[in-house]
Amino acid sequence: MSGTTDDGGDADLPATDPEFLRLRAQTYDLLSACLDGDVGALVEAAENGYFVQLSAAFPVDVDPECLAEYDEEALEVGYENLFAVPGPHYVPPFASTHAADAPSSDDTTANYESDSAYHAGDAGELLGKPAAELAELYAAVGFEPTRGDGIPDHVAAAFEFLGALAQAEADRRTAGNIEEAEALADLQRRTLDRLGWLDEFHDRVREADSAEGAFARVVGIGRTFAAWDARSGIVAGQTDKRDGDSQEAEPTDDQRETTSNSNS
Repeated sequence: MSGTTDDGGDADLPATDPEFLRLRAQTYDLLSACLDGDVGALVEAAENGYFVQLSAAFPVDVDPECLAEYDEEALEVGYENLFAVPGPHYVPPFASTHAADAPSSDDTTANYESDSAYHAGDAGELLGKPAAELAELYAAVGFEPTRGDGIPDHVAAAFEFLGALAQAEADRRTAGNIEEAEALADLQRRTLDRLGWLDEFHDRVREADSAEGAFARVVGIGRTFAAWDARSGIVAGQTDKRDGDSQEAEPTDDQRETTSNSNS
């Protein structure tokens, strides 16, 4: 099965091809950097035509000029306004606050007090249940995010994790370690299953960033890419399983070491 769908993109690599996996890894890593405030990476990617290449390789509709008009200073201000407390247009960039049953408040930061590492059943506050779930996935392979301000369900941390997993899977498939590669692919699917909150996140960023729009575009690219990946990207490489077989592959010690060192 092709690594891309018929509704966009012209790459014709299988979803398990190492080159295809590395393209996915590079994309997630770039999105992670941009949404962690690395505006230099965003400017460089726009200047080097990476977003044009992204639109050609994957079914992600990206206007090649959409980010060319911004300089680093303007992007730094935009990032601080949107994603740094107490930015005037603050939109929390982590999953816990975008849960369906999150409490509403005029003060966006009012719900983010925490007495313990994770709130097992609570939503809508810093380090809630979504953070605990993602932290568990990270721990499965010994991954420690370098982005996202130490918040496991920060969008930058989740994208960094997906990039590291895709790169590790590419390395495993190149080496012929198919069983380990499949376990890493399964972990990517489980991570993508936890990114449904990006829809609401994008809507809120788009509303708050209506004046400039740079990060609304970046979040939109991330939302679209992750949704496509969950539907037609990583899932395209899934091996057939018998009905009712939901057994999850257990990462090996070697996988844990490789994934945890992939960012160094």
